[in-house]
Amino acid sequence: MSLKQKDLVSIESLSADELRLILETADSFKEVSGREIKKVPALRGKTVVNLFLEPSTRTRTSFELAAKRLSADVITFSPSSSSIVKGETLLDTARNIEAMQADIIVLRHPAAGAAETLARGLKSSVVNAGDGWHEHPTQALVDLFTLREKHLDFPGLRVAIVGDIAHSRVARSNIYALTKLGAEVRAVGPPTMIPSALDRLGVRVYHKLDEGLRGANVIMMLRLQLERQGKALFPTIREYSQFYGLTPERLKLAEPGVWVMHPGPINRGVEIAPEVVDSFSSVILDQAANGIAVRMAVLYLLSGANT
Repeated sequence: MSLKQKDLVSIESLSADELRLILETADSFKEVSGREIKKVPALRGKTVVNLFLEPSTRTRTSFELAAKRLSADVITFSPSSSSIVKGETLLDTARNIEAMQADIIVLRHPAAGAAETLARGLKSSVVNAGDGWHEHPTQALVDLFTLREKHLDFPGLRVAIVGDIAHSRVARSNIYALTKLGAEVRAVGPPTMIPSALDRLGVRVYHKLDEGLRGANVIMMLRLQLERQGKALFPTIREYSQFYGLTPERLKLAEPGVWVMHPGPINRGVEIAPEVVDSFSSVILDQAANGIAVRMAVLYLLSGANT
């Protein structure tokens, strides 16, 4: 089976069945990373180009590993090594890459909508690896896969997403994904960091952390997006940590067996206490590890759409 569309630019555009297809496909690829020889020939002869125009550690590395473990040829560009620094447009850069027979282009870009622009202008498949404030679809898929791996059922699951939701593409993609699968999503943060009209997406809004955590099965902490805020939305980082930082004491307000997530990078002692990061409740390293299997699934399914 393959995805019905040639690109993955948003979770919003996927159906619940397509989400489940990606997760089930990732299941079949998870064991590859545990082999002595971590390769399968699924994408042999295909070329995957990673065009990362924003800094990245986890996403960029896992896309590279995912493509290599599928036996694809992989090329990675950063801003300093591309002709964009010379004034070439993003679309012209991508069209030249496509002319060299690239099958899939993975794009990270600071501007919302950049992935959609490429998808419309190219025959090659485009994967959105994060575009501005818009979406980060594969991170949401990684989060879903990690929760599924913990044997959690999405219908009725209570997920508290805490922090700078207004500027978080991860939060936006997770809200779409979790609500499509029947979970209860709570947005927790100061009013300056909560988008208006979230209730239209079926999200419950809380401005007090303790209230938002009560009864939660999953807590997803977010990093302060200082580089996207433009201006201070909270008096000081110290005050933010005091009111919205996840501590061991606050963790006890959630349901027993609660899982703690964070897409990274983590600011220890700001949005989350070091003791929580390293606790039994944390699945943060599971998220990082699962990024490979999920992105293998995405590349594999999109490759099928091109045949």
